[in-house]
Amino acid sequence: MSSPAAEAPTSHAITVEHLSKSFGDHEVLKDISLQIDPGEVVCVIGPSGSGKSTLLRCVNMLETPTSGRVVVGHHEMTDPDVDLDAARRRIGMVFQSFNLFPHLTVLRNLTIAQTKVLGRSRSDAEATARKNLARVGMADRENAFPAQLSGGQQQRIAIARSLSMDPELMLFDEPTSALDPELVGEVLAVMKGLAAEGMTMMIVTHEMAFAREAADRVVFMDGGYIVEEGPPSRVIGDPQNPRTKSFLHRVLNPMVIEPEEILPDGMHDAIRDLAP
Repeated sequence: MSSPAAEAPTSHAITVEHLSKSFGDHEVLKDISLQIDPGEVVCVIGPSGSGKSTLLRCVNMLETPTSGRVVVGHHEMTDPDVDLDAARRRIGMVFQSFNLFPHLTVLRNLTIAQTKVLGRSRSDAEATARKNLARVGMADRENAFPAQLSGGQQQRIAIARSLSMDPELMLFDEPTSALDPELVGEVLAVMKGLAAEGMTMMIVTHEMAFAREAADRVVFMDGGYIVEEGPPSRVIGDPQNPRTKSFLHRVLNPMVIEPEEILPDGMHDAIRDLAP
């Protein structure tokens, strides 16, 4: 049975307090505190290895924090007595890889968890699945198998599968990083649609244009810390922290090489030739 703290109501959809996470001697997250409100879209950006994905995975306890507290809605996820299965039912998560069952049709991929976890009848599960396939623009592919779909289509199916569990919030871990560039837009369009519907979302992403347009707030992480956060117009458009400025300068101007950077002989000239 959960403690009273685990069931205490909160005005935030997600509350992270003084969260730390270590893998052996390597401290990946260092005293992270963050709140996300219902209906808010928060994009987490930063260099590889900054702790973004680990933070996301700690929210639904796919990684166990070393210390600190995580509350999702009414559930304190870090309470040893919390019913994690019940708490996770309100959280949808979409990963870099699609994790679809290759031997099942699209429709069956969307119904299996509904019937086994939520106890829905097959007909109710199929009705919910079809509604969410239409929501992501995939209503005509319910009888296809994953191998017959593009990467972008598979990721949209993965999103529809999460939505079919009726989550109150969605976590996205770099959902477009495994896609060919021409397929990224169709997945981001679905996510923008969810944002417009008022879905609470926490998104780890390298897509700066998407973060600028869709996020209510951007969080920049580096070295296991939250370095800067605020509306995208400030964090991306006018960053105040020197590390945020450096990161965005590199991401938004990938062909610019600073004088102090040491590259192999001839590489500076080669990159200069490629620059517009």
